[in-house]
Amino acid sequence: MIRYTSIQLPPYPRGFHLITEKLIQAISPLPTTGLLYFFIQHTSASLTINENADITVRRDFEKLLNAIVPENFPGLEHTFEGPDDMPAHIKAAFLGSSISIPITQNRPALGTWQGIYLCEFRNSAPGRKIVAGIIS
Repeated sequence: MIRYTSIQLPPYPRGFHLITEKLIQAISPLPTTGLLYFFIQHTSASLTINENADITVRRDFEKLLNAIVPENFPGLEHTFEGPDDMPAHIKAAFLGSSISIPITQNRPALGTWQGIYLCEFRNSAPGRKIVAGIIS
């Protein structure tokens, strides 16, 4: 059986935001076992799984990605939506648009220190839409 849910997130500022609980609440209840997945319907934001305890990890992600793909990078052609737009697309391509997590004992089988991040790459982004699915 497959169950889908659409999740509308509020606007978040640029950066990496821990959204694990919001997503799990929106898709609950979870079956005993299965597969949970999330897909973000945008090209300038991503989802990823990483450290859930220390906020400095999220700040360091932002710093490092900005160093790799800075705004106003010379020669970019897709600039009509602002200097953060094309870099946001590149960063989103690096981290991807979906994640999947096994479900065990009615819970996502995340590790102790793992959480789901919304990776927001735009300076003034709208709320983001996520399609969530459960295969059980």
